[in-house]
Amino acid sequence: MKKTNDKFVSLSKQRSVQVLFCIGFVYLLLMSLEIPLFLKTATSLSSLPSELNNNINGFLPFQLDSEEELQNKESPIKPKDHVPFRVAQKSSFHPIQQQQQPKRKLKNEYKTISGLIFQENSFNITSGKDGFSELQKSAKHAWEVGRKFWEEVESGKIEENIDLEKKNRSELSSCPHSITLTGSEFGEKGKLLVLPCGLTLGSHITLVGRPYDAHSEHNPKIALVKDGSDSVLVSQFMMELKGLKTVDGEDPPRILHFNPRLKGDWSGKPVIEQNTCYRMQWNTALRCEGWKSKADEETVDGQVKCEKWIRDDDNRSEESKAKWWLNRLIGRTKKVTVDWAFPFEEKKLFVLTLSAGLEGYHVHVDGRHVTSFPYRTGFVLEDATGLSLNGDIEVHSIFAASLPTSHPSFEPQRHLEMSSAWQAPPLPDGPVELFIGILSAGNHFAERMAVRKSWMQSKLIKSTNVIARFFVALNGRKEVNVELKKEAEFFGDIVIVPFMDSYDLVVLKTVAICEYGVREVSAKYVMKCDDDTFVRVDAVLKEAKKVPENKSLYVGNMNYYHKPLRDGKWAVTYEEWPEEAYPAYANGPGYIVSSDIAQFIVSDFEKHKLRLFKMEDVSMGMWVEQFSNKTLVGYRHSLRFCQFGCIEDYLTSHYQSPRQMICMWEKLQKKGKPQCCNMR
Repeated sequence: MKKTNDKFVSLSKQRSVQVLFCIGFVYLLLMSLEIPLFLKTATSLSSLPSELNNNINGFLPFQLDSEEELQNKESPIKPKDHVPFRVAQKSSFHPIQQQQQPKRKLKNEYKTISGLIFQENSFNITSGKDGFSELQKSAKHAWEVGRKFWEEVESGKIEENIDLEKKNRSELSSCPHSITLTGSEFGEKGKLLVLPCGLTLGSHITLVGRPYDAHSEHNPKIALVKDGSDSVLVSQFMMELKGLKTVDGEDPPRILHFNPRLKGDWSGKPVIEQNTCYRMQWNTALRCEGWKSKADEETVDGQVKCEKWIRDDDNRSEESKAKWWLNRLIGRTKKVTVDWAFPFEEKKLFVLTLSAGLEGYHVHVDGRHVTSFPYRTGFVLEDATGLSLNGDIEVHSIFAASLPTSHPSFEPQRHLEMSSAWQAPPLPDGPVELFIGILSAGNHFAERMAVRKSWMQSKLIKSTNVIARFFVALNGRKEVNVELKKEAEFFGDIVIVPFMDSYDLVVLKTVAICEYGVREVSAKYVMKCDDDTFVRVDAVLKEAKKVPENKSLYVGNMNYYHKPLRDGKWAVTYEEWPEEAYPAYANGPGYIVSSDIAQFIVSDFEKHKLRLFKMEDVSMGMWVEQFSNKTLVGYRHSLRFCQFGCIEDYLTSHYQSPRQMICMWEKLQKKGKPQCCNMR
């Protein structure tokens, strides 16, 4: 019996060995078929054209996901029919995230193109006259032109032509040492003297002119009407140094605004006012009203800011008349200081010289120093590429000398510093607390560089707990778009919304910010700001957290019961906005919404239910109001989101030039508290 059992066990072992041999043979057979197929596939992939390979890597990155990753992904939502705009699902433009793999080139780790997609084929515009239809028409045209521009940029063909044009321009351009214009020549040139290379230390401009007689001013913004009939007599002129080449498509900044008012202004006395203006935002004015600057006041190259032109013995004396007569009766006479009268007089010829010193500009009239104006933060001498004269003045001649002969680069991209220190860190795998979308124009290279070197160096951003990205549409100049693409690929912090940029379509960038904030980075809060806004990231996040976490929020400098302007430069027609008042909205330079509000905006946009208005901050207020009809929203108002300029203890500060940005960041780092950089 035992022998029979041993024989049975032996046969079982033999069968097991045979089965294993069969399995091994099948495995080897399958492997012999799979390996050639794999090698063939790899060879075909490696032989793809380099241009296609670059496009795939740069803009449509894809990878073989694991089974676990595929299960965790949401199914793409099918768009409804006839949707003029939609926001693409995250799977359309999704950056590769492989934390365990070796680090690749930086440009391949970031999403360059916005997920905001325009479906042209399903877009049918009716003949309606409402403002929304007009905005749709503008958007359709901007998207069509932008698509063609971007295709040209991607092709790389226009880059060679642009390089050749730049070379020809550099060879032909010249900078004269001096420029002379007669009054008639100056008038023919639009009352503008162009300084090709700007100014340098020691440069000076001499103007020979004659003020006109005073005239009645009936403009209610200027004139003070007396007794309902007589108006104030006015005689004034404006001499301005402008940065003609520092901006493109915008009003040039006024680097120096020199405004003598012969008949005075609200003070009733002759006055000279000097100031600077950047993006329509005037700085603090320096007013010279006839009294010499105080002895302890800061000087400019050793010169006082304001000289004295009032005699000590006239009725505008620093001493009262009673005291002057008392001193005369007791025999205590005072030596009279004879000073010149106001430097400008109606119908009287004058010679004015404006010179550039080490610390500021100096103005002399008829050989006598009148005023000095310190350089303001944000401008340098080479930026002053134009001098304009307007107002009640007859120009006889203008002479500019000691001008720089070497041609500086006025190309906007010259401000870029291609250093890895300013590159954005990769996007994290998990959600973040705050996403900051920064609205920027294509040619604002200096503004973006200043943001990178200032508040984007915040520890919260470096730790990827807060993510910041620039949102930029396409520029009308092809060379700007070429440089923009290079900038986006190098720094990894630009999201291009491929339509032609315009003020009326800024609202589309705001929607793109919301899409990126909720679908690309899964942010708890989404913030929008401008590229000339300085942001205290830690303080802004603390302000948002003051609203309970389980509550939707809308935080910023709120406006209540504002009414649209129906005339002027910023007029809004009844077709664009039929209501008599705007909803409560936060000023555009800086505001925050919770992620559920951002998600609501994106969802309604996809369904073509979102009303669009050309003023993006008002649009956001309108969308939040619609959202609040179903969900309670916590509105939080704070003046520390500064709309105009800078205030003490600011959260955000608007209208800051690139140099002011750097200055504010340095002060914040050195002193540990927010301080403005309004002055030199």
